[in-house]
Amino acid sequence: MSKVVLRVTNISKQYRLGQLGTGTISHDLNRWWHKARGKEDPYLKIGDVNDRSAKGGSDYVWSLKDVTFDVKEGDVLGIIGKNGAGKSTLLKILSQVTTASTGSVKIRGRIAALLEVGTGFHPELTGRENIYLNGAILGMTKSEIKSKFDEIVEFSGVEKYIDTPVKRYSSGMMVRLGFAVAAHLEPEILIVDEVLAVGDIEFQKKCMGKIKNVAGEGRTVLFVSHNMQAISSICKTGILLKNGMIDEMGDINTCVKKYNGLFSESVIGEASIKDRLNRANSSGNILFNNIQAYLGNKKTWDFRFDEDITIKFDCEVRKESEGALFYMALLEPLSTDVISNFKVVLCEETVSPGKKLSFKITIPARTLRVGQFLLYFALGDGKNKVWYDIVDNNVNLPALTITAIDMDPHYNLGLFSIPYKLELNK
Repeated sequence: MSKVVLRVTNISKQYRLGQLGTGTISHDLNRWWHKARGKEDPYLKIGDVNDRSAKGGSDYVWSLKDVTFDVKEGDVLGIIGKNGAGKSTLLKILSQVTTASTGSVKIRGRIAALLEVGTGFHPELTGRENIYLNGAILGMTKSEIKSKFDEIVEFSGVEKYIDTPVKRYSSGMMVRLGFAVAAHLEPEILIVDEVLAVGDIEFQKKCMGKIKNVAGEGRTVLFVSHNMQAISSICKTGILLKNGMIDEMGDINTCVKKYNGLFSESVIGEASIKDRLNRANSSGNILFNNIQAYLGNKKTWDFRFDEDITIKFDCEVRKESEGALFYMALLEPLSTDVISNFKVVLCEETVSPGKKLSFKITIPARTLRVGQFLLYFALGDGKNKVWYDIVDNNVNLPALTITAIDMDPHYNLGLFSIPYKLELNK
């Protein structure tokens, strides 16, 4: 049975808005007086949860509140949540960059963390010197660091600048070297925040591969990302944070599905697609009114691998138009490459203003693989190459999310399934 390498018990973190440190001198003295008498910090009894959608009534905010979980050796834990949910605060506490207001964290082994650009680097030291500095902080000997040095430099791709002070590095170079150091110095626990988004696509893919290798070696990884496809492919278990508290914990697919549901909820009540201001340089002759995915009669953007996907959309003709052509594309989230697309002529005759058109698209079950897919819709005339309207994920359109029907890892391979027929030759 795997041993617990990280135990988090009822940790909370409180901040005072608009203040540095803990607040005023009077508050610090009050805290000291209560502590001297063996009493609880009086300011821990007040404060609002970290809900950005509502106006708080207190100067104190709980960035984290009563968070408890265990991480076992060899686990790859994904930590997800909206911006402001408390993810980075949690990682800073686990990395011992900051302390919790209440609760305890017990760690068994060395931790290497990549939280922000330049974390753990001295700007005046060269890349070479910072590699040895980080290794020393992790408790490694000079000979141990030296044995890994060439691998680190090669992985980071900064060979030419390794003897240049890191303050001269770009943010991308800093992240590449920081990740290479954190991943190659063999910590028992590797913590990686969304900072990898700074790197280019090629480096992000290298990082994903390295994280998988680290996990395959039996080491523990805590991974934070807004890329649900990366989270789903790397992690088996997850934690969903909402307003500083654990909203879901367990199977990563369950956490991802609930995470995507948060955005579906937030879209309700917002301006409809037809009322948005950004028309993506299109003419506006024919506009999308609504685009919605369905499972049967239920509105949803989350589907299992074995479920049919139905997407319905309505269009409204604003100006007389010479026919209409519909184009749809599925994009890969990490690279935004088009992985599949099709176009079809909706009508060839002239359409008059005021006319409304309704359509339905069906994607058969077992076509799209497990992961997330960005959607792109466009309407054009099909003759003069004039776009009437364009809609993508930037305008109230959630990503299409596909989850596995069981734990078979082959569901995560590839992007879509090609229909085929297998016959036995006798």
